[in-house]
This record gives sequence, C-alpha cells and structure tokens, in this order.
Amino acid sequence: MKMKELLLFLSCVLCVSADVLHEDIKIAGCSDSDGEDVYTLDGEELAYADFNKQEEIYPQPPFVDPMTYPGAYEQAVGQLQICKQNLKVDQHDFRDIPLERDAPSAVMIYTRDEVEFGEENTLICHVTGFYPAPVNVSWTKNEQKVTEGSTINVPYPNKDGTFTQISRLQFTPQLGDVYSCTVKHLALTQPLTKIYDVQAPPQSDPGVGPSVFCGVGLTVGLLGVAAGTFFLIKGNECS
Repeated sequence: MKMKELLLFLSCVLCVSADVLHEDIKIAGCSDSDGEDVYTLDGEELAYADFNKQEEIYPQPPFVDPMTYPGAYEQAVGQLQICKQNLKVDQHDFRDIPLERDAPSAVMIYTRDEVEFGEENTLICHVTGFYPAPVNVSWTKNEQKVTEGSTINVPYPNKDGTFTQISRLQFTPQLGDVYSCTVKHLALTQPLTKIYDVQAPPQSDPGVGPSVFCGVGLTVGLLGVAAGTFFLIKGNECS
C-alpha cells in the first residue's frame, strides 16, 4: 500500500512539472533616434542588442550555462532599418491620434547584496508599469549628481503591455551617505524620486543577554532557597 501511495505521489509531481508554462518573448521596436531588440524568458532578459556598442549583450548570471544567439545582432540591425521605415509611414497616417501614456506604477530602490561598509555593492532602481518606453533614470549621492558608474538596461515588456526598466549604480557604502534615483517619463507631470540612506545595521545591546541570564539565575536560586526552607519547617513540625 505504501509503495502504491509513493508511486501515485511521484506521478502527480511529474504531471505538475509537465504542466509548467514558460513565456519566451522577443520585442523589437524603434524611435526616430533609437531602437530596441530584446529576448526575455519569464520576465528575465536573456539577450539584447546594444546599438551603441554594436554588439549583442547577454546579461545572464555567471552560475547558468551561457546562452548565445549567433547572428542575432546583425538580424537586429536589419529589423531596425525596416522598423524605422514603417515608423515614418505610421507617423504620417496616425499623426492626429493621441498617444497612450501610462506612468510608472512602481519605483523601488534596493541593494544587490547585503550592505557591508567599505565593500563595493550595487544599488538597483527598479521601474515598472510604464508605457511607452523608455524612462530616464538619474542618480545622486549626497544631493550631488552621479555621472559615472551607472547603467540602465533596455526596456522589456510585461504581460499587460507595459514595460520594466532597471538602472544600476556601483557604489561603496559609507555610513551617512544618501543616494537617490530619479525617474522621468512622458506620462509623469513631475519626476519620481526614491531615496536610499546608508545606515548602520541594527545591533542588540550587549548588556541585555547577561542581564537576562543573571536575572533567571537569581530567580531560580531564590526559588530553591524558598523550597528548602518550606521542607525544613515541615520536617520540624513532623518531629
């Protein structure tokens, strides 16, 4: 009976695993001055064309097997030219139709790794829920604009048709430093700013632990004295 139950359980696990769906999305787009060509899997970037560096970028973590698309950048360049030609036609035919605009629904700022003072880390500004792409992200440190050490990925699509974009800033945390990322978008009447304040990690009072143990020991000792006194009196009464 136990063997049958085990086999049934394993069968269910295999069935569930077989029913898992993954979303593999490619998006190609352009503007008058820029273009985009990106592959995503389950909302994570696999590869994108960097038209400034003139190469295909693979922003994959080092612990996965590397994945490449031979000829992907050359294909992206060809699609970009076609896109720009179609854009000219669309701009002429739809010039009187107002553009749809959605402001970012969420802006978050956080560190990639646990903060250790003096150890290099990465600040991440995560922007999602906006349309059209892209957004503009700028960084400050102690109210001074940061011009080096920041990057931003190409926008990638969400399930609802909006976009997500992530900017990263390399920094070395020092106590008291204040960082900010500011997001600008066509649908925003004013920029959105998120603040990251470098603070000391919470530490427990070193005197609390010994005080607690001393208090417990004193209480147990007093209870022992009281119990001994009680039995001593009862013994005398019996005699």
